[in-house]
Amino acid sequence: MRLIAVLVAGLTLLAGTTACDPLADPPAGTPANNGQQLAGDAAAASAALAALPVAKWAAMTGYSRERFHHWTAHGSGCDTREVVLRRDGTDVATGKDCTITSGTWFSVYDGKSFTNPRDLDIDHMVPLANAWRTGAAQWTDEQREAFANDLERPQLLAVSSSTNRSKGDQDPSEWKPPRRDYWCTYAQSWITVKSYWKLSVTSAEKDALAEMLDTCR
Repeated sequence: MRLIAVLVAGLTLLAGTTACDPLADPPAGTPANNGQQLAGDAAAASAALAALPVAKWAAMTGYSRERFHHWTAHGSGCDTREVVLRRDGTDVATGKDCTITSGTWFSVYDGKSFTNPRDLDIDHMVPLANAWRTGAAQWTDEQREAFANDLERPQLLAVSSSTNRSKGDQDPSEWKPPRRDYWCTYAQSWITVKSYWKLSVTSAEKDALAEMLDTCR
């Protein structure tokens, strides 16, 4: 059974990068899934999606990005942003105080490659404002800080600034990565984060995630 599960997961990853887009395949040397933990196979993601509570958005009363303190320090002058840039890039070099000086990054949202870290943003897979509307308003500030700096789940990703800012705080019913070949992984990652942090989804969000999981086949 373990062998079957491994094969299914492998097939899912292949389905998520089917070359129907000329920008579908990352350049040679790009870390698999941009260094993130894999979110799991499509069947597991579908089951997790079905288990998520469905609710309308809560009010934004009291929301502020400052309630989700980021980026936290990780020693040697590094903060969470720099950790993600080092993880998601290829041949990344750093200077004094962990400042990124060079490297190459593949933005999985739009299939573009970059050599200037200033052209990249660190995207919160589940945006901070969306988290607030779907459960995080009830958390402590310490919980919100842990969420905003979560390096264990697929919550943080180095992507082009343009796609990150286009996404804003929208959920998958409102915004999807322009690179369709990434939809499978994007949906799995979104569901993984919401499941772990026990956040709800709206009906429209749930439907959009199910549609995106269909691209895993």
